[in-house]
Amino acid sequence: MSVSIFEGNLCDFSQEPQRAPIGIFDSGVGGLTVLRQLYRQLPNESIIYFGDTARLPYGIRSQAEILQFVREILTWMQQQQVKMVIMACNTSSALALEIVREEFEMPILGLILPGAMAAVQHGKRIGVIATPATAKSNAYRHAIIEADPEAQVWQVGCPEFVPLIEQNRIHDPYTTEVARSYLEPLLQQEIDTLVYGCTHYPHLAPVLRSLIPASLKLVDPAVHVAAACAKELDLLSLKNTYPALPTRFVVSGCPQQFVQSSAQWLGCTPMVEVVCFPNTVVSSN
Repeated sequence: MSVSIFEGNLCDFSQEPQRAPIGIFDSGVGGLTVLRQLYRQLPNESIIYFGDTARLPYGIRSQAEILQFVREILTWMQQQQVKMVIMACNTSSALALEIVREEFEMPILGLILPGAMAAVQHGKRIGVIATPATAKSNAYRHAIIEADPEAQVWQVGCPEFVPLIEQNRIHDPYTTEVARSYLEPLLQQEIDTLVYGCTHYPHLAPVLRSLIPASLKLVDPAVHVAAACAKELDLLSLKNTYPALPTRFVVSGCPQQFVQSSAQWLGCTPMVEVVCFPNTVVSSN
């Protein structure tokens, strides 16, 4: 574990709020797809990345549990003086975003609206692969239909994907068979667009591309939430023009496991801190 330059809130951003970090959180390594997009689109922004690895996967949790987790994480993010938070977790965006936006003063961005807006620009027959909780919420269906009432939407809950990705089993033949079974009902509907309804799923891109027609468009909401973040920072005059501070990585579970899972996506070995929330019940997954 590392001693962060942020530790103990040594940085006071009250005089220069544009230099404050952006907070990103997810249940695990999935949100790294959003982090990579922020690196590409907003290279001057400092970032705190939180992975709630002690309680993943989120996709099988109830709304009450998700709301509790999100409130705890946002309260902690507030204490770190972030200027904005991106929920790099579709399940949280589907079940908690609108509620916590009313409870916290800092801007909070979710993935579903940017993803839905991008999807309708690509096609009319749209498939969504998501966690069971996100699929059950119908959040993508509602957002897509609102963006284009003529669009048709089919959703599939994919409970095995997140554990397989967190366990580094992407290239396991079993993962390919699981993906084939999840995609089959969507391909039968002759979809023209497929939305990654979970930030973990772009990690599966090589597997998914091997199973779908070349003409089928893949939509990664991470790309579009990063663009939305850039617009929001401009509107609020909060875009940082100074060099970024090193990214701070924090988890609620085992730091070594996160290091092992994340290194291949980051291209380096991150230094990771641990934050434990009170009354955390660790997932058995």
